[in-house]
Amino acid sequence: MSPFFLFFVIFAYFGLLLAVAWATSRNADNASFFIGNKSSHWGLVAFGMVGTTLSGVTFVSVPGAVGRDGFGYLQITLGYVIGYLVVAFVLLPLYYRLKLTSIYHYLDVRLGRRSYQSGAAFFIVSRTLGATARLYLVVNILQATILDRLGVPFWATNLVILLMILLYTYEGGVKTIVWTDTLQTTGMLAGLAACVWFLLHAMDLSMAESLARMEAAGLSRVFDFNVDSPGYFWKQVVAGAFITIAMTGMDQEMMQKNISVRTLGGAQKNMVLLTFILVVVLGAFLFLGGLLHLYAPQAGVTATGDKLFPAVVMEHLPAAMQLVFFVALVSALFPSADGAITALTSSFCIDLLGVQRRALNERERVRWRHRVHLGFCALFLVLVMVFKWIDSASMIGVILKLAGYTYGPLLGLFGFGLLTRRQVADRWVPVVVLAGPALCALLEHWQHVFFGSYRLGLELLVIDGLFVFAGLWAISSPERRGAPVAAN
Repeated sequence: MSPFFLFFVIFAYFGLLLAVAWATSRNADNASFFIGNKSSHWGLVAFGMVGTTLSGVTFVSVPGAVGRDGFGYLQITLGYVIGYLVVAFVLLPLYYRLKLTSIYHYLDVRLGRRSYQSGAAFFIVSRTLGATARLYLVVNILQATILDRLGVPFWATNLVILLMILLYTYEGGVKTIVWTDTLQTTGMLAGLAACVWFLLHAMDLSMAESLARMEAAGLSRVFDFNVDSPGYFWKQVVAGAFITIAMTGMDQEMMQKNISVRTLGGAQKNMVLLTFILVVVLGAFLFLGGLLHLYAPQAGVTATGDKLFPAVVMEHLPAAMQLVFFVALVSALFPSADGAITALTSSFCIDLLGVQRRALNERERVRWRHRVHLGFCALFLVLVMVFKWIDSASMIGVILKLAGYTYGPLLGLFGFGLLTRRQVADRWVPVVVLAGPALCALLEHWQHVFFGSYRLGLELLVIDGLFVFAGLWAISSPERRGAPVAAN
């Protein structure tokens, strides 16, 4: 298919997003931007959050990793289910009871101002790195398959896409994102279904026959009970649960959409529905990965990892399927950054600048919000270029490693607040939350000395959280009578 036509499709899709943004951002104010005026429908939020949760990493990396890990990702998915239930029935009631706009204000209520600012700062670092890594993956695929052939440099592609995202998130914020995420999730899932159908048809296989061939090829293995393996079952399940608790329940981007729902019951229904949809969709992506690995040898495709899916589509699928793939890919691209930039702007303005606490009028608050929003777009531009320079065969591994180091302190802070009644020496909290990731780095570097053949993997997130929890315990004292404890 002509790269010019695919380029036109991308801009047409962007035009649709702008139309949605215009319709949803009229008369928008800071309340619209930060929490959607508390008027989002729970079903709409649940469906839209599928696209945000999965993004381009799932669309490309999960199918590409089947050749190495089989269906082992289902072990992590079991942990996700546990984690989402904890978020729905432990964290959401807390956030609604405190009527939070920023979830990190809980840390201010429970532990103190330095704890609050430390939690917000780690979210900003975590989401900035994770979102730019996801964005890089999809931008890089668009560059390699379309824009290199048009002579467009990577930096220009990156700049134009971020300008697009800036345009449709600048005013409406969460109020707009809830609707654009729904559109983008629809595009992504339609592309997934179409690719599965085409590959089954191309190989003349039924679903049952394809699963039998995957099993014969060793692609459908799920469980790994080798305790020394990075994919060890219990390690994956526990890590999956804590990844969800930290990266969803303690993440302003994900919770910002949940708390935009008017009632707690609606937000909980949203989370339960999201859990069900995600399990089905992740299973479908793994099935697609198995089909790609069956199809690739007979088509002579040698690409592996993140490059497998694009290579099969661009080299061996007809023009119509290439179009479907790119619509789905672009649908996966924008949720990688739009909600993140919106949430980062919200957290920076509310938690670090304190625009809601300061004596500012609405116009001044909007002006600060615009400046911060532009600043994060510029930062995303720089970091995507950094990821281009680093490059990696599988970005999902990079993202999960970053999460272990940066969400661990959030896990420790929230865990300490929820599970204890102790009061911390708040001035020492920044030291503790920085020490946790530093100790994890040392532990990972010397793991061969401490653990022999055992290798650390996703459990680094839990270990990081435990280091921070222990540090907070060390700088804390028993509850003083009358001290506020929002967790109980």
